[in-house]
Amino acid sequence: MIGETPLGGFRFIVSLDPSDAHLPPAQALLVPLVAAGGFQECRGLSADLEVLAHPEGGLNDYVHQLPVRHTWGRISLKRGLVRDQAMWGWYQAGLRRSLGARRDGAVIALNEAGLPAMAWTFRGGLAVKWSGPEFAALNAAVAVEGLEIAHQGIEQIVLLPPLPGL
Repeated sequence: MIGETPLGGFRFIVSLDPSDAHLPPAQALLVPLVAAGGFQECRGLSADLEVLAHPEGGLNDYVHQLPVRHTWGRISLKRGLVRDQAMWGWYQAGLRRSLGARRDGAVIALNEAGLPAMAWTFRGGLAVKWSGPEFAALNAAVAVEGLEIAHQGIEQIVLLPPLPGL
């Protein structure tokens, strides 16, 4: 909408239940309590359409661009190291199963009131890379662990603002 303030990129949650992106406002406030993790960084919400350039004989002012296949970027999550081993457990489950441990999920952007404003759901996600923290005695930084998720597609969901009085 015209005049609408852009969402801040620092308020988001990640849930391994994509239906969390569709909850009514009162229930949506509870999602951060049960979400898969509080993350410091989320990258890779991306898509790319591969095209094949096909020149046509006698047509010199452009080259046809034919769609070939769609690829999705890996979702990369990073957070401060915590004792909860959910990320490591999901990665380990994928190593033990022949087809991996697929999960659907959602990345949900929050507005100033902490309510979901926009979401991206992913389907068929596999935890394909886990990275542990790096330690340096001379650096006072927070220890960070990361997880990369390969998936079978993203859907963007624009959530309607709550009705007044709800």
